[in-house]
Formats: sequence, C-alpha cells, structure tokens
Amino acid sequence: MRMGAVHLTVADLDRSLAYYEQAIGLRVHARADGVARLGTGGEDLLVLAEQPGARPADGYAGLFHFALLVPERAALAEWLAHAARDRVPLAGLSDHDVSEAIYLRDPDHHGIEIYADRPRARWEGKVAELMTTLPLDTNDLLALATGEPFAGLAEGTTMGHVHLSVADVEASVVFYRDLGFDVMARYGGEAAFLATGGYHHQLGANTWQSRGAAYSPDDRARLTRVEILGAPEGRELRDPSGIPIVLSTAA
Repeated sequence: MRMGAVHLTVADLDRSLAYYEQAIGLRVHARADGVARLGTGGEDLLVLAEQPGARPADGYAGLFHFALLVPERAALAEWLAHAARDRVPLAGLSDHDVSEAIYLRDPDHHGIEIYADRPRARWEGKVAELMTTLPLDTNDLLALATGEPFAGLAEGTTMGHVHLSVADVEASVVFYRDLGFDVMARYGGEAAFLATGGYHHQLGANTWQSRGAAYSPDDRARLTRVEILGAPEGRELRDPSGIPIVLSTAA
C-alpha cells in the first residue's frame, strides 16, 4: 500500500493556491466549485476545499503534517535553494538518517514536509535503530543546486507519508496494523511509525499536540480525509481518533 491524496479544507482557496504554487511548487491539475486538485503533473497529491472562516490547524486530532517525497536528493537541493532565494518561511530542517527533510506550514497552519530519502540500502531493516532527528547539513545539500530558476517540485514527487495527531498511539497502532501496516519504529509512548513493504514509514501517529483529543466535526475544517492506495478492498472508515481514511484498490 502507499499514500494517496491528502484532502484539506482551507479558509481562502485563492490564498492557498498562491502559496502552494509559488512557495511549494505544485501545479493546479483542476479547479471547480471551490475545490482544487494539485500535484506535479501525474496523480493528485493534494485536494483543497474552501470553507470560509475555517479555523487554523493547531492543537487537534487530525493532521500533523503531510510529506511530499521528491525523487532524488538534487531535487530537494533545488527546492531549498528556491526557498532561500525567494524567502519562503521554514519551520524546520532535519536529518532523520533515513531521509533529509524540510518543514513548513501553509497559510492555514497545515504542516508540510518536503523530503528526499537516503538510499534504501542504508536503512532497510534498520529503521528502528537509525531513525533520528539531527540538524540538516544545508551547505552539503545546497552544493547540489544548479542555480537555475525554480521550475516547481520535480515530476515524480509522491505523497511519501502522512503524520497524524492522534488521541492514543497504541489504539492507532492496533488499527493500522489490522489494515496491513507494520510498526517500523517507536518514540517512547508518544509516537509510532508504520509502513508496508519495508519502507521506513508511510504513517506516523503521535500525541505531541493531541493526547486524548477526539476528532470532532469541526476538525473537518482542517483534515477532510487521507487516501491509502493499494488496499485489498475499497472502503471509507475512521481510525480510533475519528480521522477519515479512504482505502482504494487503485495502485
């Protein structure tokens, strides 16, 4: 299985599209009736639906961040060079050993990660012992940048993983294991990282800002649903925190 599109509700669609096109580098695949679908020219990665007055995405059970996986390290270098040149505000830069990551927040405070994987041979079978958070070596990364004008996120970018803010980590682990995900790593009792196919993680579940917080109808102003592709049967359900999940048989 793999992650599909993340569906978010935003307070001002024009504002959000300006951000995702200019700062992040996604393209609008389609827009109609207050809904826009974005990606890098292939399948949709993000679906934005406008809800005027939607509250900022802070302190809730729902989305912690979604993570866009670029196809190679050089593409991450080009994006970081663009962020430095065009003064895109960042929330963090981390070396996770299994990957290198850049963090942001959109105008509605939805968490975003843009990252590149380290070679799989480096971490396969060793995720639990290697996965960490260290400062990103930006000088080493930027050495790969060409200096060419930014042309958007690289084609082939995918939804690499989604981190969820959940009410209870253990209940989430049981639920997602039953769907076919394996636990790849844990961070005490506060976070767990799950995946299929031996990947370092496709889903993160943490309580860093949401311990005991049940998902409420108001949270639809932030995270409408997460799509998981390649499931054995298509269906829509909610996880133990009430977060909407759509399983699709589409590969």
